[in-house]
Amino acid sequence: MLRAIRSACVAISSVFVPAFFPPVTHSNGSLLRRCPLSLPLSASTSRLNPVRDKSGTAVMDVEESLAPLRLAVREQGELVKKLKADGAPRMDVDKAVAELKTRKKTLDVKELALQPQDDAIDRNKMEDALKRRFFYDQAFAIYGGVSGLYDFGPMGCALKTNMLQIWRQHFIHEEQFLEVDCTMLTPEPVLKASGHVDKFSDFMVKDVKNGECFRADHLLKAHLQKLMADKKCSQEKKSTMQNVITQLDNCGQQELADLFIEYNVKSPSTGNDLTPPITFNLMFQTSIGPGGNIPGYLRPETAQGIFLNFKRLLEFNQDRLPFAGAQIGKSFRNEISPRSGLIRVREFTMAEIEYFVDPAEKTHPKFENVADLEICLYSSVAQTTGQPAQIMRLGDAVSQGIVDNSVLGYFIGRIFLFLVKVGVNKEKLRFRQHMDNEMAHYACDCWDAETKTSYGWIEVVGCADRSCYDLQCHTRATKVPLVAEKLLTEPKTVDVVQFEPNKSLVGKAFKKDARQVTDFLAACDPCFIESSEKEMQDKG
Repeated sequence: MLRAIRSACVAISSVFVPAFFPPVTHSNGSLLRRCPLSLPLSASTSRLNPVRDKSGTAVMDVEESLAPLRLAVREQGELVKKLKADGAPRMDVDKAVAELKTRKKTLDVKELALQPQDDAIDRNKMEDALKRRFFYDQAFAIYGGVSGLYDFGPMGCALKTNMLQIWRQHFIHEEQFLEVDCTMLTPEPVLKASGHVDKFSDFMVKDVKNGECFRADHLLKAHLQKLMADKKCSQEKKSTMQNVITQLDNCGQQELADLFIEYNVKSPSTGNDLTPPITFNLMFQTSIGPGGNIPGYLRPETAQGIFLNFKRLLEFNQDRLPFAGAQIGKSFRNEISPRSGLIRVREFTMAEIEYFVDPAEKTHPKFENVADLEICLYSSVAQTTGQPAQIMRLGDAVSQGIVDNSVLGYFIGRIFLFLVKVGVNKEKLRFRQHMDNEMAHYACDCWDAETKTSYGWIEVVGCADRSCYDLQCHTRATKVPLVAEKLLTEPKTVDVVQFEPNKSLVGKAFKKDARQVTDFLAACDPCFIESSEKEMQDKG
């Protein structure tokens, strides 16, 4: 038998709220972006149409207006590729990538502005009507309410329940996935191993007098937009500020601090000065047990519970790959300043699937069932070359390598069918591939299902090939091998490079620290071992 150290995982995650809501959302960024499912609130589509005036007369051809912007994106994309191919310094590549994102954002904004607005709705009136009829409302309202927390009323609960039932039938029952229900309280070591403790954070600023907190990038964006709205602001300054806005995602802590000083950003509530940006972890921290000796968190995603039960699920499936674990449950994000209604909340329901497959056999036996679906795909290549999203047959997308493999393609097709089933207009639905510079550290490919709403394009489902990143993280942390095994037709000899310490000498030399030393040696990778051996041989 050969132990397969790698078990590839395709992760699918959705956040559910009743379909009438304006997009609700998320983070993750963070490790994984989570966004709620919602129906489009405006009818503009991904297909480009001529802009028309009130009489219906074409004013200008959209493609002609966008052509210069598309060319600018394409030229910058080619420059980024050239810099990477030539091995240019990291600073130069990062600068070119930031400029590419700026040009792409400018193109997206222009394209959105040129879309028809004749069927747009008044979002504020709609939200007010939903609250008056108690589809949902702010939680703890009689105590003044808490931002980012909402209660569902009778109709809201009914819609949410119906959607979850459809999801469970469409994925779990029809695909015979293995459903689990894992605890929301999570010990700190679990999230330390997964990377959430160190990486799941945003930058925050505080009012120096009353301590009110704001998410730094959001506050800076709102401040710049306010300055740009001033009639006295010159076109040159507006252009500079727009460039800053489009590059906010690339700004580090010091860059944000410099921008706050440059534009004299104050607290929007009081006009007071603000502290420099600081890192704020988005997880709710707590302690487990009466002694408070076990630090923990409310889970920020449902995925980790599935990964930790990998061995049990594999055994339940009679040690066979592929199989999938699925979970519906609550997740929590301690958002810094959830000020956009249901767009950014602190507690939400997620429905998630982790599909485990042999990395050497990333093919799905049922892919032909969805291969003929025509889906709007916005590939990373199209984004970096300034091209629009393209409607194409899913089978062609896989065969041409636009979608990496048929497993990923199959789930894109199934997600598409589910979203259409629950009411999303397919004319306002697209799948956007993450570009290299925005790919999460755990993913080797990722596609987001996005719907066109009154907020613009909003992610509602994430579909990522996470490879074996999570399983390896928890294997290293626990020394419990989260791997699958398969029988070989012929015996195979495998070379293993590892330290073989003399435990008795290690014990005498390091005494109580001997265990830590042997654990360290056992965890060393082959490259380090070989380089250490060469160094010892060179030194005699």
